Amino acid sequence: MDALAGLLDGPRAQGAFLLRSLLAPPWSIRIQDEAPLTLVAMVRGSAWFLPEADGMEPVHLAPGDVAVILGPDPYVVADAPETPPQIIIHPGQRCTTPDGVDVSEMMDLGVRSWGNDPDGDTIMLTGTYQLEGEITQRLLAALPKFLAVRADEWSNPIIPLLESEVVRDEPGQEAVLDRLLDLLLIAVLRAWFARPEAEAPAWYKANSDPVVGRALRMLHGNPAHPWTVESLARAAGVSRAALARRFAELLGEPPMTYLTSWRLALAADLLRAPDATVGAVAQQVGYGSPFALSTAFKRVRGVSPKEFRALVGATR
Repeated sequence: MDALAGLLDGPRAQGAFLLRSLLAPPWSIRIQDEAPLTLVAMVRGSAWFLPEADGMEPVHLAPGDVAVILGPDPYVVADAPETPPQIIIHPGQRCTTPDGVDVSEMMDLGVRSWGNDPDGDTIMLTGTYQLEGEITQRLLAALPKFLAVRADEWSNPIIPLLESEVVRDEPGQEAVLDRLLDLLLIAVLRAWFARPEAEAPAWYKANSDPVVGRALRMLHGNPAHPWTVESLARAAGVSRAALARRFAELLGEPPMTYLTSWRLALAADLLRAPDATVGAVAQQVGYGSPFALSTAFKRVRGVSPKEFRALVGATR
């Protein structure tokens, strides 16, 4: 398992919000749903992304473009920069006019379809992750508040497939759509991180290194293994000193420090499950006892696993 797959493997889309919007101008939608991560894929027509955060400029989106937007700051998507918002999207995907009138049913156009005109010039797909996992925080920290991958920068069949599947109402359809959304996100991030100006995080760039990349795949693939620098170096086919030196050069920290951070991020994600026990989580992430996990967790994060779970529960 590589680093990107590892970051997406825990809190994957589960019942993610997916919608096909069909719109005729003039249209303008203010998004204030506070979602941590949203993807917008343009199928037909165009749109303007209008951020409300300081220092961000409007961005035009054309057919085949995909945008990734990090929350929770609100933003506007419109047919033109000067069109005032007509619809407000609130947390929970509640849809109202600016003065508070609910228009969800009025704009319903069928299965996962919504808009002001079924024959509208603009069709866009929106997928929203409600991510809470600590693993994902590493990924979110590596991304700008907004990024766009243009149609001519990548070649991918996922958008047409997602468009055809989003309007189907069949058994297991939510699982199909969740996986397609994951595939779209991974493909977009690959294209984005391949850009020199994207400043891909160290853990992503290190994945292509013949030595460190192999070590990372082993750490991510089996974090519960009792790794040492020596055993990891042996598995990677290099000396202990060579691995330690190269790992520190590319990632800025020793292998075992990285492993501890990864294990605790995994633990934090697993602890969010209501039925998870500290003992079971400790075993899954490579700690010999609940006490060992609790000690490491509190040293790094300042709270015990039980206190962490209580804090997470209070914010849901």
